[in-house]
Amino acid sequence: MNIDKNKIVDNAEQKVEKYFKLVDEIKEYNQEKVLKAFVKNKIGLEHFATVSGYGHDDMGRDALDKVFADVFKAEKAIVRNHFVSGTHTLACCLFGNLRYGEKLVSVAGAPYDTMEEVIGKRGDKRASLIGHGVLYEEIPLLNDTDVDLEAIGNKIDTSVNMVLIQRSRGYSLRKSINIETIRKIVDIVKSNNPKCICFVDNCYGEFVEKLEPLEVGADLIAGSLIKNPGGGIVEAGGYIAGKEEYVNQAAYRLTAPGIGSEGGAMLNQSRLIFQGLFMAPSIVSEAIKGAILASQVFEDIGFISTPKPNELRTDLIQTIKFGKAEPLLEFCKTLQMYSPIESYLTPVPDEVPGYDSKLIMAGGSFIEGSTIELSADGPVRPPYAAYMQGGLNYAHVKIALKGIVEKLVI
Repeated sequence: MNIDKNKIVDNAEQKVEKYFKLVDEIKEYNQEKVLKAFVKNKIGLEHFATVSGYGHDDMGRDALDKVFADVFKAEKAIVRNHFVSGTHTLACCLFGNLRYGEKLVSVAGAPYDTMEEVIGKRGDKRASLIGHGVLYEEIPLLNDTDVDLEAIGNKIDTSVNMVLIQRSRGYSLRKSINIETIRKIVDIVKSNNPKCICFVDNCYGEFVEKLEPLEVGADLIAGSLIKNPGGGIVEAGGYIAGKEEYVNQAAYRLTAPGIGSEGGAMLNQSRLIFQGLFMAPSIVSEAIKGAILASQVFEDIGFISTPKPNELRTDLIQTIKFGKAEPLLEFCKTLQMYSPIESYLTPVPDEVPGYDSKLIMAGGSFIEGSTIELSADGPVRPPYAAYMQGGLNYAHVKIALKGIVEKLVI
């Protein structure tokens, strides 16, 4: 490729800087929304105190729930360090709200790999939703990229108890589902069956747009605190928010009936979660700017990368399609070299619980597995795509991209 490798990233930055103004506008809108929730709930130093044992009468925990509920415009929220992952929060919502003989429909094709075992498409089926007698169907995508709104209208009827809307693309090349499309899906579902629960997997999507799914009619959302809403400093946990009756049922699954959200010691994590939430709109905006720059860089050096620089963003994910294994592996190895933690390690493909293909994962993060920090991963299978996300600051993403260009451009 007859180009000056030293100038590729700087030239790409000049092309995309015009898109950063909207990112900053969204950041300021969401920052004000978060600040108002803190002020409304009179958050003070007393809310950072910890309790032990059963965790009864934990002021900080109760205040966290109220702040998250206000931020996401929910009747109720439950925010806990006891959730081990985003998948765990989703599982609590599904098992908590679905019963034997009831039907779940995924309206955006196949869900993320780890959800396949939760649902029962593979793995220990006895432990899954299907193993518990829940019925399950999927609505295929149009051309493997777009939600099929017409098919949703034809499929959803009074026999469907819940629809699953996965906002982010997972390990696929489909489009992520923006808030306006979520609104259309919910409107169709509710017009066919007002009692159907519209449940949104909100992972990677928080604070990327001005509105959140509950504001356009969704009933329930869930996500991970080591992604967007944790601001890069929360050590573990997740959240569930939405209509009170559905959040309560999910809370009973996390703890036990009769306990729900009333128990569980926060183990001195409340201050970090409060602070992470306050930082989140700014951190997310930095990651989005980095993703926009990455999109332009990969387009300029000849790879298919989505979303495009000028496209509306609804999550953190930037996909790069390599077409074969070698550049995918080289990309991840190089990204690891530009990580602040464990830069000296070399990632190799390996088996990961919950996935049916070997994964290559890169990103030395301060919090293990944190995907609001700069990282990338992907299954080593066709189309050999990398899924890049995060970045606590834009400068780090830019520096890493320069190193990646140096390795990938011949």
